[in-house]
Amino acid sequence: MLVTRSQLTHRDREVRVEAVQGLVTLAGYGDDEARELLREIVTDYRDFDVEIYSRALNRVEVFGDQRLAEPLLAALGDTDHGCQLHTAEACGRLGVRAAEPLLVALVEHPQVLVRESACYALGDLEATTAVCALARSLDDESEYVRAAAGEVLADLGGADAIEALWSAFRARRYRRPHYLAQALARCGPDIHDRLVEATAHDDPEIRFWAATALGATGEERFEPVLARLAADDHATTPTGAHVSTGAKKALRSSRRRRERRDSGQPAL
Repeated sequence: MLVTRSQLTHRDREVRVEAVQGLVTLAGYGDDEARELLREIVTDYRDFDVEIYSRALNRVEVFGDQRLAEPLLAALGDTDHGCQLHTAEACGRLGVRAAEPLLVALVEHPQVLVRESACYALGDLEATTAVCALARSLDDESEYVRAAAGEVLADLGGADAIEALWSAFRARRYRRPHYLAQALARCGPDIHDRLVEATAHDDPEIRFWAATALGATGEERFEPVLARLAADDHATTPTGAHVSTGAKKALRSSRRRRERRDSGQPAL
């Protein structure tokens, strides 16, 4: 299949899309000419429409390398072209560490998907310098962004990241913070001990989500605590959920996770 640059800028959208898809396929099979043309899309991104640029970046792993760092940084800072969402993802996947300051700025972008993408890209870059910005994103108006920030903070670890997650959990600013429970479950023994203590908190919502987090660890040692809550704690949260029901679900979740782990399957 021969793909030319003129097809990528053709006035017919179907021709353009078919051309970039063909290039991605060829590049995946090791075609150097296809890879070079895909790199041209990134380097000369202003010459192509956003869809073609985005479709190319969706498979940046088959043609991208550090030679694309400079044009990716240019596109990431280009507020007029409308390509920051996919550019952020590409910077993360290619390890463009120079993008960190721009990505930190993008966690406050007006568009939800761009903010979410920036959070995940910072996680890909293991950007510990972004902990403060990600901590602020735990108060984002979008649950998708809050969840992304929580996941990345858990991955980054470190005292500041973990304390940010714990503070958000204790503050109870948002309803049904399942993403915080999942993030805290991955934060290690010190936080797990705090979660056990939280199962005796005065607030039933704290107890409910602490139980959920303990179940998400998949650790058998927390089952006695969860079993006690399941049997005895019939209080309800502001959203109408029963702590006992949450604990029962947490018990099932814990056992499923251990079964998958013991059988060599990937974690849920």
